[in-house]
Amino acid sequence: MGGFFGVVSKNDCIPDLFYGTDYHSHLGTKRGGLAVHNSKGFIRYIHDISNTPFRSKFEEDIGKMHGNKGIGIISDFEDQPILICSHFGTYAIVTVGVIQNTETILKDIFKKNSAHFSELNEGEVNPTELVASIIDQEATIENGIKRVHETIEGSCSMLVLTTKGIYAARDKLGRTPVIVGEKEGAFSVTFETSALPNLNYNVKQELGPGEVVFLTEEEGIERKIPPGDQLQICSFLWIYYGYPSSSYEGINVEAVRNRCGVFLAKNDNVEVDFVAGIPDSGIAHAIGYAHYAKLPYRRPFVKYTPTWPRSFMPQVQDKRDLVAKMKLIPIKDIIHGSRLLFCEDSIVRGTQLKDTISRLYECGALEVHMRPACPPLVFGCKYLNFSRSRSELDLAGRRAVKEIEGTDLVDLEPYIDSKSDKYCSMIERIQNRLGLTSLKYQTMPDMVEAIGLPKGRLCTYCFDGVIKPGAPDNL
Repeated sequence: MGGFFGVVSKNDCIPDLFYGTDYHSHLGTKRGGLAVHNSKGFIRYIHDISNTPFRSKFEEDIGKMHGNKGIGIISDFEDQPILICSHFGTYAIVTVGVIQNTETILKDIFKKNSAHFSELNEGEVNPTELVASIIDQEATIENGIKRVHETIEGSCSMLVLTTKGIYAARDKLGRTPVIVGEKEGAFSVTFETSALPNLNYNVKQELGPGEVVFLTEEEGIERKIPPGDQLQICSFLWIYYGYPSSSYEGINVEAVRNRCGVFLAKNDNVEVDFVAGIPDSGIAHAIGYAHYAKLPYRRPFVKYTPTWPRSFMPQVQDKRDLVAKMKLIPIKDIIHGSRLLFCEDSIVRGTQLKDTISRLYECGALEVHMRPACPPLVFGCKYLNFSRSRSELDLAGRRAVKEIEGTDLVDLEPYIDSKSDKYCSMIERIQNRLGLTSLKYQTMPDMVEAIGLPKGRLCTYCFDGVIKPGAPDNL
């Protein structure tokens, strides 16, 4: 996924930049980077953080950095920030999102003989470098950002650090959040509002879809491009990858997850001994369920966090499975002889969950029931990098469809309708594969109500395959 943080300050910004960026470590996978501008120019550091925390890799670097404006990034895969020398002068840029039409954009650029690019692994172009090349085709940076929003298929929010200040731009349809914070003598811009309180920032404003502002330590916030009307913010922010203390569109993540648990409990009548959550993101869902159902909340697994990273980070499935197993330690005294109900944020592939369930039975569980807080994932996300599955058939729901139909080339509408026989068959397949006593997903209306925004202002593509008005329809 990835997340960014930026600061403009009347004083040295490095401590705020360092800790503010670090507060996005839960979003990223492989790279971390910082760039700062001072009287001597730009200073930049990028490190691999796949096996070492951001703080450890950058502790020595920040002692060499100083300046009153800077940007930082926790990135999915590509090196960021990148430094660009252009007709605007030198600037640094970071992006969050995904570009689906890279080849088309490259062909258009190469026709003009106007650019060349570095390469990532397997010949991939750095998407942030591609965004910069689009910006550089315009007369102003804000017009360049507008052209990016008009050109790319996917999503893109960004920070652009210049010698005078920071441009902050939210994705055209607002799929990811961009929030400005303020304290005396400084402004910040962040993906996660959870980065603000401990650095003494208060939320000043949340950018609207496609909005672009320019931040300086002296003038504050200058709007360059007004917000658009259409919002398609990712619903998975609240369900899974957002941090519990963060809020988007004024709606807190932890509160939404509690409400998701309540809706799961309202629609359930299973008899169990206690409720639990798969750490960490399933916990808040489970607390909401247990509170409404008046059942004990217990921890049959505890998460060992000092050394093990998030299990989605490694790109090799065997390594992901190992991380998932090693970081969750079962408590046999709680599990043995019990009927357990687990709340989980979602079931993506299901491979790690299957191992977790089998370990529960090995520890003496009598029954294991699962309640995901969102509908089945049937479509691979085309707008954000929250999952790098090579195929939609990696998804547990889509794999079940193929097993039922003998092919994946079928009408998926019946599998999205929670009242249809085919939907029930899909859920039964997933339940049997995972070895669950019962499996019951959240319905779309309940998930939307738990979030608290109209469905038309949420992106729910991975659940229902619906392309909203204003989104590219050829992805």
